[in-house]
Amino acid sequence: MIHESAPDLPPMSMLSTNDSLQSFRNDSGPFSQVWDLLGLLPRNKITVDRLIERFLSEINWAIDTVHPDTFRSQFAEFWGRKFGFDEIAGVDLRWLALLFIILAFGVLLEDPTTSSPEKRMESEEASLRFYWASRRAIVISPSFHGESLDLVRAGLMVTRYLLYTRQIAESWLTVSFAMRMAQAQGMHIDGEKWGLSRKATEVRRRLWGNLYMLDKTIALALGRPYAISDHMCLIKAPENIWLDDLTDEQSSTISVSPLKNPTRSTAMMLCTGLAKIAGEIQDRCFGLYPASYEVVTEMDQKLLAWQKQLPAYFALSDPDFSLDEMHYYLPWHRLYLHSAFHFARITLHRPYLLRESITNRFRLSHEACIASASSDLKIRLHSVKYGTAENMRWTLGTHNMFNSALILGIIAVRRPNAPQTAVILDDLQEYCEKLREDAWLNEFGLAEVKVVELCIARAKGFAKANDLSGDDVHLQSVDLMPHMMSRDSYSAGDRDAFASGGETSLDPSAIGASPNNAPGYSPDMIWPAIWEDQNFAFPQATDLGTWEQMISEIAYHD
Repeated sequence: MIHESAPDLPPMSMLSTNDSLQSFRNDSGPFSQVWDLLGLLPRNKITVDRLIERFLSEINWAIDTVHPDTFRSQFAEFWGRKFGFDEIAGVDLRWLALLFIILAFGVLLEDPTTSSPEKRMESEEASLRFYWASRRAIVISPSFHGESLDLVRAGLMVTRYLLYTRQIAESWLTVSFAMRMAQAQGMHIDGEKWGLSRKATEVRRRLWGNLYMLDKTIALALGRPYAISDHMCLIKAPENIWLDDLTDEQSSTISVSPLKNPTRSTAMMLCTGLAKIAGEIQDRCFGLYPASYEVVTEMDQKLLAWQKQLPAYFALSDPDFSLDEMHYYLPWHRLYLHSAFHFARITLHRPYLLRESITNRFRLSHEACIASASSDLKIRLHSVKYGTAENMRWTLGTHNMFNSALILGIIAVRRPNAPQTAVILDDLQEYCEKLREDAWLNEFGLAEVKVVELCIARAKGFAKANDLSGDDVHLQSVDLMPHMMSRDSYSAGDRDAFASGGETSLDPSAIGASPNNAPGYSPDMIWPAIWEDQNFAFPQATDLGTWEQMISEIAYHD
């Protein structure tokens, strides 16, 4: 069985040549789909070349997508083919799906941030056309071919595209599909077991590591089951070595670099260990049965142990930047690792953020959430000032599945008069202002800004209200809220962004008042208690009504 399904064997077409020609002539046949997809490509080769080069020069090296020289040669062969019935039947839809998703990124990278809103909208529409073409090619390619590494890469890039656009729930579906394509090729079994070359083995390990990281973290972010089961896999983590530019013969003799000498594989090697801890966190702390706090502290120790084994150039505190100039990818890999660690630690401790104890039992969770959320927000404040390519590199990491600003906003609402709250609110305000200056901020990003601004306004309103006396507190707190919280003050574009969540917002006049008087209030929905439920996951940022009610309840029950 292993010999028959060896991963390096080229897949055979499921249709004979005669059948292919007959199917192509039939408008309802499968090859008419290929013709439609080819029609979505730009007619000018120079245009396609330019978009591909933008992706390869700006994004590819940061997230390990394709080998540039190999992809260029594949594209030259594809574009140089002769058009006709025989050539249509020979188009590899698996590779075409990868080409389309690369073009989807390339279009966005090509347009400068200084262009007009109309130009940016055209670029976004063109990017979406390529994105949907890629998804269509992924779906129909099994009707023509078997699986391939290109199909897995396409699935991974589609998932990252959804992370970039903050469509996290849909990314959970696409990464699962990519994982199935990988398993169908035996990628869950290490290449050494298959007898593959060392170079092919390392490529498959890195590709599987990307799948593994996204699968575990997306599932943890959404509170949904992950797809990859560790006890059904026999795969090793990537080694600290980069073999893509070497021949198979050269790869077999080269030695593994020590951890103090970084390679482009180092970050994925470390990410694999963090993803395994994230999967264990979901199993033990967010499974079908409640976990004890002792399990939470045990998992926190594993996270800290992972942190301590990071090399100096990836250290969370005072990292060594001396190698950044020599290894241009290090700053971005460092950001990916740091934010992924903060994501895992915040998610682990979030159910205990609002819990109180006379023995201060949950102090670890309180401090961990504040420390990691503050560190992650600092990284975000530093990154928002970048241009289009830098912002895209930043948003392709797993950290874009959550927003540490939301955690800090909840902390500020919960403790409006705490000593650190004023500093937190200043940082949150700066974060919102920088995001609003982003020319490429989509409706999902705008919705997150609105939720953070809601937390800021609520915390400031209750902080002022607490300075008042007696029975005037609830009455005055409504008047003290900034005008930005009035629904009438939102622009039409903002209202459309909220409407995309499909929920009706609470009446702004209820802000700051007792939730018992708020429209839509349910006595059975006490948000501090719901927050402590280990199966609770953040609502979508576009669901402003739920966020308004949750923030009101949390503040009211302080």
